[in-house]
Amino acid sequence: MNRRTARGALELGALGVVFGDIGTSPLYTVQTVFDPTDPHHVQVSTEHVYGVVSLIFWAVVAVVMVTYILLVMRADNDGEGGIMALITLIRRRGAPSRRRVAMVLAVLGVFGASLFFGDSMITPAISVLSAIEGVQVAAPSVGAIVLPVTAVILIGLFMFERLGTDAVGRLFGPVMALWFATIAACGLRGVISNPSILKALSPTYALSFLFGHFSTSFFSLAAVVLAVTGAEALYADMGHFGRGPITRAWLFLVFPACILNYMGQGALVLSHPADITNPFYLLTPGWGRIPMVILAAAATVIASQAVISGAYSLTQQAAQIGYLPRLRIDHTSEEQAGQIYVPWINWALLAAVLALVFTFRTANALAYAYGVAVTGTITITTLLFFYIARSQWKKPLWLVVPGAAVLITIDLLFFAANLTKLPHGAWLPLAIGILVFIVLTTWQKGRMLVSRERQREEGSLREFIHELHHKQPPLARVPGTAIFLNRGKETAPLALRRNVEHNHVLHDNVLIVDIQTQPVPHVPAEKRLALDDLGYKDDMICHVTARFGYMDTQSVPSLLPLISASGRACPVDGADVSYFLSTIEVRAGNSPDMSRWRKRLFIATARLTADAAEYFQLPRDRTVIMGSRIEL
Repeated sequence: MNRRTARGALELGALGVVFGDIGTSPLYTVQTVFDPTDPHHVQVSTEHVYGVVSLIFWAVVAVVMVTYILLVMRADNDGEGGIMALITLIRRRGAPSRRRVAMVLAVLGVFGASLFFGDSMITPAISVLSAIEGVQVAAPSVGAIVLPVTAVILIGLFMFERLGTDAVGRLFGPVMALWFATIAACGLRGVISNPSILKALSPTYALSFLFGHFSTSFFSLAAVVLAVTGAEALYADMGHFGRGPITRAWLFLVFPACILNYMGQGALVLSHPADITNPFYLLTPGWGRIPMVILAAAATVIASQAVISGAYSLTQQAAQIGYLPRLRIDHTSEEQAGQIYVPWINWALLAAVLALVFTFRTANALAYAYGVAVTGTITITTLLFFYIARSQWKKPLWLVVPGAAVLITIDLLFFAANLTKLPHGAWLPLAIGILVFIVLTTWQKGRMLVSRERQREEGSLREFIHELHHKQPPLARVPGTAIFLNRGKETAPLALRRNVEHNHVLHDNVLIVDIQTQPVPHVPAEKRLALDDLGYKDDMICHVTARFGYMDTQSVPSLLPLISASGRACPVDGADVSYFLSTIEVRAGNSPDMSRWRKRLFIATARLTADAAEYFQLPRDRTVIMGSRIEL
């Protein structure tokens, strides 16, 4: 495959994965702005249509083009993007003098990541529902099937997740390419019918509408922001496709197609104000509405699948950074490590999505709840980016301050407008975000406290090894290799201590393995291991530090060939290897370091922890588990 073909394949793949959410926004954005059921809806008039379409255009330019394409996507963490990448950049490279500020911003970033879970619940519901609602335009007599068909499609989508998207993923790009070509053609048809709508490209119409009718335009921002939902996906999926392919796909297809469609809808409403009931489908010729419903359903399923996969990735990264317990994660592709399936998250999302569909019942009603999560995440992302630009890239204040002031002001306007929708459902993603944030921070703090108590019980590793060498009579050595998983190099594994205390034996070869997750996506094999003989070169006891990136599969058996090839005094008997795990039972105690309700939440969250043997891919028939109890 030559370079040009490979680049084209990446751009086509980006269409299928990255742009599903933002690319299906024309389905409901304009309709929601003028929705008469909204107490703050915009009245249909020539001036308002020009103002709204202009505001949509410049919102897309400011948020997507400037904030993400030009700026935020430059802040990659070894090629990976997303708000978790910003958090790890701040945690890893924060200067000591700014450590407190960096910590506050990292916590704010965790809240932004928490809001994404609210987004991942609403996106499948509103996207698929808005697509199937086209049936009411094409065939009003069968409008009653909208909710059941939506539910069936969503159930099928979530059941399909466990099979992986490797094979079907090849179809996503062409389907989305067809989608963008189709909505561009429909939009062009509308613009040709009333070309005066092109005047809306001038920022004067947006500014005139925003400041000349502020009491109306401010509330409309809660719907206008729907045009930029999915912008965070451009950044989050940067590691899969690279900045270049995403930027080119956006500039040469996605952006023109979406803007043409918005312009076409505006032209249609100018000529036929009554068509505001569903301008997207009414812009389509009558003969093409049923095919458009089918194509829209496929596009929204793709959009939903992308955001669900994003929730899986965010869960995996949060667990590896220490904000969630280890959850069961299935890798659904041998070629693509990023294609994963998290069963617990999958079924929780399905339950939440179905509840949203049958509670809100229409895409317009769901749109009120959509913007808070999106605008909150975008605002936090912008803030974190400018902090990195100033503190790490040393960009001058005269450049950072004005840029941050303009873009964050725009983000805050959108966020404030969406807060006015709190009584109409916007409280839901905010509540979900707060709940997820409490879970993440509680787990992080509880894990820190448990680790502290565990260190006290385990005792010093070097002192323990020293005691083994002076033990009388000497311990009996049994054939084979014993691998003890441990956290850090300072303390002795509980399983190793208990094995010596109760069984009075030691294997011929002992490896103490510390799995470390680095704040980078991937760690190459040549940098994965650090070996230490712990001060004794002839006792066949060795400490192994294994470094993985937060996107790497943490397989302990895969380390054995690397250890054997290292040439160090850490022999491995590959034919006779036993694995030892130390488990901790946590109970709520009287420690004042954490409130009782948070202790209970931590213990409840701990029950979700995936089996360590499965997580680290240990063979069941060679794994021994020894436990202890700690009170918080």
